[in-house]
Amino acid sequence: MTLVGKVKFWQTKSDEHIEKQMINPFSEWDGASTRIKLDKNDANYGKPIPGSNTEKRGKQASEHITLEIVKLTRIISDTGEKQADGTATITFGELFRTYTRVSDKLVGTLMRARKQKLLGFDGEMLFQGRDDHVIVTLYTVL
Repeated sequence: MTLVGKVKFWQTKSDEHIEKQMINPFSEWDGASTRIKLDKNDANYGKPIPGSNTEKRGKQASEHITLEIVKLTRIISDTGEKQADGTATITFGELFRTYTRVSDKLVGTLMRARKQKLLGFDGEMLFQGRDDHVIVTLYTVL
């Protein structure tokens, strides 16, 4: 790389740093307070900047959670009792014993799948031991 190329490279890095400091709410740089104010009515409010590492990590996490839900629904379908209405049921205790061999995220995955209306159970949260008798009903297999 030539001297001119090196100067241009470092100038670009410097400009990027200044731009990031201007949007950093904790920056003590002059002019940082002139950053664009966020509007709660904006369609992008609460979303990461497109193409950012935060957006990439969010997408990876979403894909991982989806795979966990797919595993969970298939395990319930395979090990649960088939019902006449097409659903499958299993007790939380039996599901816990089966699923913990696959993953340690059972309760969180159950709650996420319930939020997506793929399954249902009574109560806000299930605890091992106390809720072993609670029936988990699978509505849809992914």
